[in-house]
Amino acid sequence: MNINVIEENMKLVTTGIDHLNLEVFNLVETIQFYKTLFGFEIRKNQSDQNSAIIGNDFIKLCLYEVEGFTKYEKKGYHHFGFYIENFDEILAKCEEMDLHIYYGGVLKWENSESIYIQDPNGYEIELSKNYGGGI
Repeated sequence: MNINVIEENMKLVTTGIDHLNLEVFNLVETIQFYKTLFGFEIRKNQSDQNSAIIGNDFIKLCLYEVEGFTKYEKKGYHHFGFYIENFDEILAKCEEMDLHIYYGGVLKWENSESIYIQDPNGYEIELSKNYGGGI
């Protein structure tokens, strides 16, 4: 299919990703990771489902502790990315948390910079200096 010839009919309007739904092996550890790194708060505790929705006013993660889940293995998507407003502080924060930065450190793109880390469940996260990579 040639994507340049798709008809321009009625479109649904989207202004962002509403949430990501992630399986985790340890709900408490995962919540603590996102709280420490990003300041995410529990928005809704769903203890009857061994689940929580965490985030801030712009990003929500729905976390579900799943018995038998050990670590995410890339199958279907590679990573998700967050725009980091205070990107200049990112290396110090990752060092403070003893997080491994993948791909040799800060990667410089045409209009932005990024680093890549993993959460405790193996999900790769891109942290970007410019929203949408500056494109």
